[in-house]
Amino acid sequence: MLVRILILLTCVTLAATVNDAAEPALGQTLKRIFSTPTPTPHKKKKSAPAKKKSLLPTSTPAKRASPAREKASPIPSSTPSPSPKKKRASPTPTPTPLPQPKKKVSPSPQPFEAPSPTPGETPSPSPTPEPSFSPGQKKRGAPNATLLPNQIKSFENYPLKVQKLLTAALELTTRNLDYRYGSDDPASGGMDCSGFVFYVLKQNEVADVPRDSSAQYVWLRRAGTFEAVISRRDNSFELENLRPGDLLFWTGTYSIDRDPPITHAMIYLGREKKTGKRVMVGASDGRVYQGESRFGVSVFDFTIPRLEKNGNGKLQPQFVGYAHIPGLQQ
Repeated sequence: MLVRILILLTCVTLAATVNDAAEPALGQTLKRIFSTPTPTPHKKKKSAPAKKKSLLPTSTPAKRASPAREKASPIPSSTPSPSPKKKRASPTPTPTPLPQPKKKVSPSPQPFEAPSPTPGETPSPSPTPEPSFSPGQKKRGAPNATLLPNQIKSFENYPLKVQKLLTAALELTTRNLDYRYGSDDPASGGMDCSGFVFYVLKQNEVADVPRDSSAQYVWLRRAGTFEAVISRRDNSFELENLRPGDLLFWTGTYSIDRDPPITHAMIYLGREKKTGKRVMVGASDGRVYQGESRFGVSVFDFTIPRLEKNGNGKLQPQFVGYAHIPGLQQ
């Protein structure tokens, strides 16, 4: 027993010395020992929520990435094929934008169709008839009439200057020109009666031709070639000296303050082979050829209008006479 006690005492002394020498080392080791177990459970506890947190952010970026994938879905067709992506795409309005562009496409032709008839309707009535009628078709009356020189009786026996003048006048009847007051230019789409006479005579180098019908009447009266007609019959002897190429004059075709009151002039053509009737050429606002009124540059029947009793005070056209153009019959 004593031996054991001595051994214990020696061990205690040794331990005391060792403890005195190694207290700091033991303290550090103890601290390390006690410090290591404490972080491990904390690390395990932190690791567990870290894993949970890692799952949470993974789910959140997955949700955030879903619209990106949905946005990119029209480019790759394979992405919307898996079922989970379709489930994620179902809350987001993927089917809704597809009908929305379809709805937008459906009204898009409607606005294009709506203006298309309106501009088509607005230009069709207003601009189209105006150019088509002025140089072409007439709004009223029958179409302009024309004759060929060989359809006029004995045209080949006319003086050459008369043939040239009448050929130029008949050529104007083929242009479908309208009656246009104040115009002497066929390029404008129409002419009036004295403008037609002025243009044709000027084109055939007839000098000193006045512009209006009253001045043309005075011009030929002064030249001494005018022959008055008082009769109201087409077979009157007063028409015996009437020659192709002569100018014909009327008064009372419209109201105007003019002295002398000559209001209308035309060029005499001769007799038509087919009918044997006298015909003339010029521009008129409703004179007749073959029973139909013509409005424009045309061939017309030459008849002397008969005076009718009229108590309304309206003007009545009256034929006053004809005149030879100086130098034309040579």
